[in-house]
Amino acid sequence: QVQLVESGGGLVQPGGSLRLSCAASGFTFSSYRMRWYRQAPGKERELVAGITSGGAITTYADSVKVRFTISRDNVRNTVYLQMNNLKPEDTAVYYCKGYNIDYWGQGTQVTVSS
Repeated sequence: QVQLVESGGGLVQPGGSLRLSCAASGFTFSSYRMRWYRQAPGKERELVAGITSGGAITTYADSVKVRFTISRDNVRNTVYLQMNNLKPEDTAVYYCKGYNIDYWGQGTQVTVSS
């Protein structure tokens, strides 16, 4: 069965960095586009970044462009989200998801606060 296990979240000060990881199993990871989403308290889940199956093309929400970088390792079946210059408004639970795969992991909490 599909499994997505997000990790790497935590508490960080504004301006700090975190690297999120998402380990995937149960499907042919290298064949799927992957996405990172986030959901802040009281808000809808929003798309943060996406990457094509081979990793050649990446897309970002305007709010995270330049600061966040999505990447993937198709040998390790893992997708990453490098987050730099974090802001309090980046506070949310972050989730990865395979495009057109109807499954959500438990997510990882990111809190940006001084």
